[in-house]
Amino acid sequence: MKAIISHDIDHIKVSEHLFRDLIVPKYMARMHVELFAGHISIREYILRWSDFFKNKWQNIDELITFNNINGVPSSFFVAVNKGVGLNYTNNSALVWIEQMKLRQCEIGIHGIEFDNEELMKQEYDFFSELTGINNFGIRMHYVRNTDNTFKILDANGYRYDSTEHSFRNPYKIGNMWEFPFQLMDGWVIENGKSWQSVNLEKAKENTLKIIDRAQNENLKYLGIDFHDRYFSHSFKTWLNWYMWVVEYLRENKIEFVNYNQAINELEK
Repeated sequence: MKAIISHDIDHIKVSEHLFRDLIVPKYMARMHVELFAGHISIREYILRWSDFFKNKWQNIDELITFNNINGVPSSFFVAVNKGVGLNYTNNSALVWIEQMKLRQCEIGIHGIEFDNEELMKQEYDFFSELTGINNFGIRMHYVRNTDNTFKILDANGYRYDSTEHSFRNPYKIGNMWEFPFQLMDGWVIENGKSWQSVNLEKAKENTLKIIDRAQNENLKYLGIDFHDRYFSHSFKTWLNWYMWVVEYLRENKIEFVNYNQAINELEK
């Protein structure tokens, strides 16, 4: 089994949410719930305020550096459309896309449109035009999909998709590769809540069950989704969890690849 780690870009700045949605009040409520429940420390609480006043809700550069040091190919899904709780501008997205290009990251689209064929095609064309990238993949924001979503994605020309959450090996839908993923940071740390509800050891325990199941079901690729925003000491459990996952996989001789490398392997 090999591992594909990817990162969804949901936020870039705090200011993109002000007077546009409820993300900021939810952020405030969440960090107080986590503090009073004993899930975060006073230091984390203070650092979250620091992030807020610095207008910084992304940790893309720091995450790429960590990945590079540890031999993890960085794969990012970046939106060019606004969606639920996602409000950054295309100019902000493009700044980071150019940085990702310079650092040889794999870049796909974090899709917003999932049930309207015309709008999905427009999103695909705009991403290609804006970024100059061809032959790219997608993961839907909030992994939303309908019975027709994947067929439309294939018809639009996507090389791969990683929206499906299941314990299945990659398979083709027309000309598009579908890469089901099994593990997401929030699922094991929030554990069914809208805030952190478990400690690091419990999160590790939850994670090992998923990895063991993937191995027992003979999956060729373990799909992991980690959001860059949490690669920060203001989310210490999340940060330590991700660093532990990478180290655990390395110690167990599980090789890291990105989607395009996996496709090349599958098509040999």
